[in-house]
Amino acid sequence: MAMGSIGDTLWDVVICGTGLQQSLLALSLSRSGKNILHIDPNDYYGGAEAAFSLQEAESWVDRLATEDKGLFRSASITKPDVVGLSFPRAYSLALAPQLIHARSELLSQLVSSRAYRQVEFLAVGSFYIFKAPVGPEQQPSLVRIPSTREDVFSTTAISAKAKRGLMKFLRFVLDYDSPEQRDAWKPFADKPLVDFLQEHFKMDTELKTYIITLTLSLDGRITTEDGLFIVHRHLTSMGHFGPGFAALYPKWGGISEIAQVACRAGAVGGAVYMLGAGIKSMETATDEIELELTSGDKVKTKLLVRGDESVGDEPSISRLVAVVDSPLKTLFESTVDGAPTPCVAVVALPPGSLTTPGEANTDPVYVFAHSSGTGECPNGQSVLYLSTMVTPNSKEILSRSLESLLSAVDPDRVPQCLYQLYYEQAAGVKQSRLDGLILDLPGPSLSLLMDDASLNHVREAWKKVVGGAVDDAEYMVFTDREPVDDDDYE
Repeated sequence: MAMGSIGDTLWDVVICGTGLQQSLLALSLSRSGKNILHIDPNDYYGGAEAAFSLQEAESWVDRLATEDKGLFRSASITKPDVVGLSFPRAYSLALAPQLIHARSELLSQLVSSRAYRQVEFLAVGSFYIFKAPVGPEQQPSLVRIPSTREDVFSTTAISAKAKRGLMKFLRFVLDYDSPEQRDAWKPFADKPLVDFLQEHFKMDTELKTYIITLTLSLDGRITTEDGLFIVHRHLTSMGHFGPGFAALYPKWGGISEIAQVACRAGAVGGAVYMLGAGIKSMETATDEIELELTSGDKVKTKLLVRGDESVGDEPSISRLVAVVDSPLKTLFESTVDGAPTPCVAVVALPPGSLTTPGEANTDPVYVFAHSSGTGECPNGQSVLYLSTMVTPNSKEILSRSLESLLSAVDPDRVPQCLYQLYYEQAAGVKQSRLDGLILDLPGPSLSLLMDDASLNHVREAWKKVVGGAVDDAEYMVFTDREPVDDDDYE
């Protein structure tokens, strides 16, 4: 379609924003035959889940300083006086990195829609707990969390009694939704998981920390119902796509890469894309909306779907992205024969674990360590993504967490930090809102794990656009446009 004709077309839907949900909606509609115009006020894909080069990150920070971007604030870049950074486009820093469990519904939809062939997924390896030094002569250390039967039997990090308790819990979780097991945890469903672990399994603080870390709960107060679901998914995802890992991460920028692949599918299906074109004004009639875009174009549509950028009720989080001059090889070791070399590792600094001068952390700090295998930095370097709840001193907490982690990884040669990007992100609204011909999808989740609940909103938007009697069985289920040998993608 010629760009000059966009004002002459009555669009079935205009999708504003290229965040994950809007992009998946474009993917779901890519075989529908509908007239789709997909716009974004930004000049990049991904919205709040974008991935930036160093130059793009600097431009983003500058824009935040001069205009209201809603969900993001307090952004700053620090470049220590050291050498080692490569050229700007050698980096792809994710704004909102999320792990995806192997049994996530998102992966199922990418497979059924055939979009998975355009994404390279990487294995997420071990989960570690940061241990602060007990005495002045000791060094900080990292302890790997055992999360399988074999792990529990082989680990020397916990006592024999603790192993028995952990094995009992793992057996319970694998069958937690059976009627018998539900009777045990249902009274605690809305209470913190730590309370259930204490009451039902008599777990000590260390074991409770292991379990909470697997949930990646940002405040450590995840409910029993939600926590058991996540731990169950973690355990049942282990080995689903190969030995030794339960979660995956998309290469080249995480969720942003999935959004771009989904948009490409939309474009192949005939959707028209315009970056740098937001909505300047709108007029609503009975059965259509006329939009004036910031590009100067005027378009008409039967339905407008947007990503809601309103700030929600949940607390905000602080994020720190750091590039370091070390491959951090000890974090990315395979622990199972035949397993792929992981490109992502997770480290948790539990509450109170920071013992260096300054206020102790009252919330967990999570660190996603990414090797150069993620495509997010050059060989010989790593990217560290740190997250914690916003507090008056959360920026300092993240900075000290970074220093402590680097000391624990290699106390003999502490890696140097080459670059830091700090920002705070507010939670978005959690529900879709339909107002006449305008459908607002929820804001992006702050969860460090892919939240499949967000996919339900995309499915409902798909139904709204397609209209009529739709068959749920057809959602995101496509045949190949051309014959493809799946061996090429193994």
